[in-house]
Amino acid sequence: MASRFQASVLVASPSYPNSIAWSDENLIAVACGRLVTILNPALPFGPRGLIKVPSIEPFPIGVIQKEELLSSCLLPTCLSRDRDPYVRSVSWSPLGMAPNAGCLLAICTTEGRVKIYRAPFCDYSAEWIAVMDVSDLLHDYLAIANYQVSEIPSTEFSDFVTEHRHANNPTGHKMELKRKRLHTSGMMIPCSNKSSKTSGEKSSSPTNSNDIESTSDTNAEQEQGSPRAQEFPPVNVNEDESFQKVSRSHGRSTRKKIESPTLPLISAVQYASRSAMLSSLVIAWSPLLQFPSESCSQVQNNATCFSLLAIGGKSGKISCWKVHAQECYSIEHGNVSPDAMVVGIFQAHSSWVTAIGWALLATDSSHPQVLLSTGSSNGSVKIWLAHSSELLKSPEFNSSPFILLKEIINPDSIPVSVLSLTTPVRSPHRQLLAVGKGSGYFEVWIHEQHNCNFERIGSYEAHDHAVTGLAWAFDGCCLYSCSEDNFVRSWMFHGNTLFEVPIPSTIPSQRGLIDVPNVFHSCFGLAVSPGNLVIAMVRSFDSYVLNPMYQARSQKAAVEFLWTVGQRSDISSSEKLNCEAFSGVSKEELAWWKSNILWSLRQYECFVKPLVMWDIIAALLAINQSAPHFVDDLLIEWLSTSFMESCSKLSREKVLADFSRRLSKLTSRHLHLLNVICRRVILSEVKADDINSNEHDHGTTCENQEEQVRFWMDLLSTSERELRERLVGVNFACSRLISHVEANKSPSGYWYPSGLAQMEQWVGRAQVRDQLRLRASQAHLYGKSVV
Repeated sequence: MASRFQASVLVASPSYPNSIAWSDENLIAVACGRLVTILNPALPFGPRGLIKVPSIEPFPIGVIQKEELLSSCLLPTCLSRDRDPYVRSVSWSPLGMAPNAGCLLAICTTEGRVKIYRAPFCDYSAEWIAVMDVSDLLHDYLAIANYQVSEIPSTEFSDFVTEHRHANNPTGHKMELKRKRLHTSGMMIPCSNKSSKTSGEKSSSPTNSNDIESTSDTNAEQEQGSPRAQEFPPVNVNEDESFQKVSRSHGRSTRKKIESPTLPLISAVQYASRSAMLSSLVIAWSPLLQFPSESCSQVQNNATCFSLLAIGGKSGKISCWKVHAQECYSIEHGNVSPDAMVVGIFQAHSSWVTAIGWALLATDSSHPQVLLSTGSSNGSVKIWLAHSSELLKSPEFNSSPFILLKEIINPDSIPVSVLSLTTPVRSPHRQLLAVGKGSGYFEVWIHEQHNCNFERIGSYEAHDHAVTGLAWAFDGCCLYSCSEDNFVRSWMFHGNTLFEVPIPSTIPSQRGLIDVPNVFHSCFGLAVSPGNLVIAMVRSFDSYVLNPMYQARSQKAAVEFLWTVGQRSDISSSEKLNCEAFSGVSKEELAWWKSNILWSLRQYECFVKPLVMWDIIAALLAINQSAPHFVDDLLIEWLSTSFMESCSKLSREKVLADFSRRLSKLTSRHLHLLNVICRRVILSEVKADDINSNEHDHGTTCENQEEQVRFWMDLLSTSERELRERLVGVNFACSRLISHVEANKSPSGYWYPSGLAQMEQWVGRAQVRDQLRLRASQAHLYGKSVV
């Protein structure tokens, strides 16, 4: 297996597939037990964010007669014994959804609750801040509708009970069966006199709440005292005009009467149906959808930018919520809640929804369309399509903007554990879908958008246990899979065939010894970095091997980081790349390092992609320690092809001359990329004051190194001056526009330029273009009040 170059220890172990997610702003969220740990891969041992999942009172959905308490549809409620909620699913929003222009984090717990959190950027706290409880909104929506969103027929609940084991245990592991008896207080306790495990001793297997085989006493009196239910809210019982509640208290048996009962009397089937509607299992954010302002004239708040949050539940339904992006951003005020509204609730499957994936279709930018893939505990997978015109309409009761394209996989009793859907940039009219199953198999499908055709590429017996993670990389050329069998595998997609290829075992440079034991037991998910050069996977430790005194208490799992910079991703181009080997690294590996880094750099040339370059910088720094000439040649080739539009690598002198000549034609994104790489990689050992003054201590470098440093300092100085002039020019242009606004003030909540007086002084002293001097004089005449 490939060697890790860094790792970070976790204090709790994950329990469910897809327990790790990587955001567009370079943060990693890991669902581990009752906690969500947020890591910065650039600082694996630095400060961490934290989300603690609290215990929440169940929703008041109704009361039932005592005689119906032992109905088969209520068995999951009566027999459930989990005391504390665990995190079941995590998902990052696109960039720009948070008040500070960052990402929001949605989490789903085993209680079926879904909440949205933001970073504590202005709260002086490590714990993230909850900004929205989507489950409360869903409950209010269903309560107003009196739960008339096609309640589940009673005949389907037998399927839910039998499939309960498969959905909560997608791994297919054999479940440990223990005889239980029903205590007179309604609690499930072992027949032996041994005390039950506490919440801190909970097993990492997803089956920890379902290995129950029970006998019941029909005359047992139900009292408050059953442990905290994982899968359904507790049952309210109606008996002789007094109401007894089977609550989720921590094992304390107390009888409590509600003096003024206001909950409606419903049947056991209705209670189970409503509980299933409110019990969420999996969540996923869609890509950011943007619409022109004229298409949103009829929409409230005139919101033109939003993301969709899909929530799959035990009822087989999916609720879709439209969360609007912030109209303005601030790092001082974080108490701004996102604007959200329900788009629709529709019946996706006949059993539990266990996996969700999104993809943006290549359509007219003014009318974007999204593709939604859903997987179920019965093994079925369906593809749905939503049109922009439907998403912009006001939601109607019992309606949904999604239409079913096709059910690509029929029910086969093997639960779907994970999905991964992507749209390659090189083939925007094609979507790639990978479906992971609880049996260890995964399937790959291709969707051709022009004829709406779905083609099955193949089924692959990749693992011995359930597939817990799937992730596409390098624009759909690579697929990574992991499983509870503790293996991670790499696959190359070429043509219409999938080949297994090794993950690169040679890494550019080691950071020294990593004090993390290599005694892992299972892998519960993986994620790919924004630049696709690193994968992170979360793995749980084998507690029986760890030292019980010094390791087992505090080390439950770890996040490992693996290089993919040398990943082989294409067969056809391997013969075109020629590099000189060094330090025992083959020419072929060096060729792939060069190819993948150049590919990643070119992805960031598109201004739509967030400029998060941690993995590129880390890879270049690591390689630069062993082969500085390799990095220098690679970057000059990047400048020659991307900046100078040359078909071949140019000399340094030619690059510098052409750079100054083509400077005005280069995009600001190109200049930003160059500035970051120069300061963080090539000139990382040069003092910042020397860089800013364009001077360097010649005594510390040899002649060749001095020539190299001087070349990059000249490029950096020219690029930063150009960017500075562009930024000042934009401020002057904005000040002239604002001068036409009434009272010479910008509307509240919107950006307006500041510091124009200082900018004018800089223009007067510096050597700038005549066009910028003209704009400065115009801003002085038309915008004095703004200055």
